[in-house]
Amino acid sequence: MSDSPTGLKARLRSDLTTSMKARDAIRSGTIRMAMTAIKGEEVSGTVARELSDDEVTAVLAREAKKRREAATAYTDAGRAELAEKERAELAVLADYLPEQLSDDDVAAIIAEEVASAEAAGKTGRAAMGLVMKAVRARTAGKADGGLVAAEVKRRLGA
Repeated sequence: MSDSPTGLKARLRSDLTTSMKARDAIRSGTIRMAMTAIKGEEVSGTVARELSDDEVTAVLAREAKKRREAATAYTDAGRAELAEKERAELAVLADYLPEQLSDDDVAAIIAEEVASAEAAGKTGRAAMGLVMKAVRARTAGKADGGLVAAEVKRRLGA
């Protein structure tokens, strides 16, 4: 596995060095955690491989989701200081993720795909897989999959 001189991993490495020099503990710790998750993904399976930028983005999105869920759990448990730390880490990860789609944009994409499925003769539960596949392809990394699935279910009445 060679380290590519360009791309998201290179940007993470560069930002880690910068944050360490600036003694930014939250940023450097978060980037280290992200790079560890990326390395873990690269060596998982039977053969070690280099991740593409899209795969690195998917790993970072998974880590961001963990931070969002942890912040919610800590807030619900009355641990505001821990929730704030998770939100700070989430903010660092957000710098490396694509711009998230607005709720209106996601709703418009879902409406288009539901109409397309209905035009193909699929409605209700039967259209769920078809619509989800199309919507996921259009919103990959730009919208929370759980929220997308819930909205698709609501629209299809499934």
